[in-house]
Amino acid sequence: MSAPAVRTMDAIPAATLGHHRPRIVHVIPTLKLGGLENVVARLIESLHDLAEHVVVTPGGDGPMRQRFSKDVQVIPMAERHKPDAWNALRMARLFRSIRPDLVHSRNWSCIDAIVGARLAGVRIVVHGEHGRDALDPQGRNPRRRVARRALGPLVTQFVTVSKDLARWLVEDVGVPARKVLSISNGVDTKRFAPGAREAARLGLGLGAEEFVIGTVARLDPVKDQVGMIRAFSRVTSDSRAVLVVAGDGPSRPDLERTIATLGLEGRVRLLGERGDVPQVLAALDVFVLCSVGEGMSNSILEAMAAGLPVIATRVGGNPELVIDEETGLLVEPLQPEGLAGALGRYLLDPALTARHGRAARNRALSKFSLDAMVADYAHLYARLLRSRGPVSQHDSPQKDGVRRP
Repeated sequence: MSAPAVRTMDAIPAATLGHHRPRIVHVIPTLKLGGLENVVARLIESLHDLAEHVVVTPGGDGPMRQRFSKDVQVIPMAERHKPDAWNALRMARLFRSIRPDLVHSRNWSCIDAIVGARLAGVRIVVHGEHGRDALDPQGRNPRRRVARRALGPLVTQFVTVSKDLARWLVEDVGVPARKVLSISNGVDTKRFAPGAREAARLGLGLGAEEFVIGTVARLDPVKDQVGMIRAFSRVTSDSRAVLVVAGDGPSRPDLERTIATLGLEGRVRLLGERGDVPQVLAALDVFVLCSVGEGMSNSILEAMAAGLPVIATRVGGNPELVIDEETGLLVEPLQPEGLAGALGRYLLDPALTARHGRAARNRALSKFSLDAMVADYAHLYARLLRSRGPVSQHDSPQKDGVRRP
């Protein structure tokens, strides 16, 4: 997303959203801490005065509830969720009681909200694609493709967080291009900025001379943290190298076994879920994300804003964020030897590490600001609520290949 000439929220009058304060329901997969959930929280916070917001999740309660202000209704449906007709009917019943002007669902696990919204008579339905899960990292599952294509006529607007996901929806799934819009995620470059390195390291028990490699992500097979640990084991001949992993999830036992098998206790630290991610990033020298599938990683954006060079796999939206050999290094997925080689380059070249880190920070500031993301969603909601139909790439000039409403 291009930041220049982006209007701030103060310049978008509430009147553009209609004669009354509209009610927008955001359907998100969980209330666990996660990138998608954080994007929605930031969006609602920024659009607080322009609309009434309700958050619905098909799952149970969780820590993300605390990220929403008290006047944002949060409804965990607390069911074992599967996208089926029964959940669509339960969603319809809920939407009839809420009476939203617009429903915005996100990702496969919330896809039944599309049917539920239409059954409830909701006029505007937006469906967002933020990335894929470990069960279908490349988006090739035929049942899911057929379902998305079949539900296409019920969706007013599809929104993807990367051009890669937009291409996939149009070319592979078969969604009409006129219904697909890309809005890049944005990062709070004030909250995520180069920090006090010494204090951050002290807080994590890290030494000033250590070369700290790190990642922040849920522990999930799609993130391939096991492969990252195997790659790290190839550079441990350099006694300065330390790996820290922030996050939690189903893959934690696999990571613990891999650490023990490779004899890396003391060299690899599992930090668990963290509420102080900016401080964790301030302690790092290099950030790594080695996903086998990705939409647009908020973790990468936060690391870039923090002034860190990023090593990322060449999948999904990662190449849209990381410029190879300029702001970081791109490697192929599931190839620990390639990742180890990239780690070795930074270990041996402090000047390269610093140069790529500065370039990453500048790119986050100029291309992926939070204000730009919020303004794009505000204009999208306004246009849809004024009944002008779906927004496509042809409705406005493109900047850096990103379609803007």
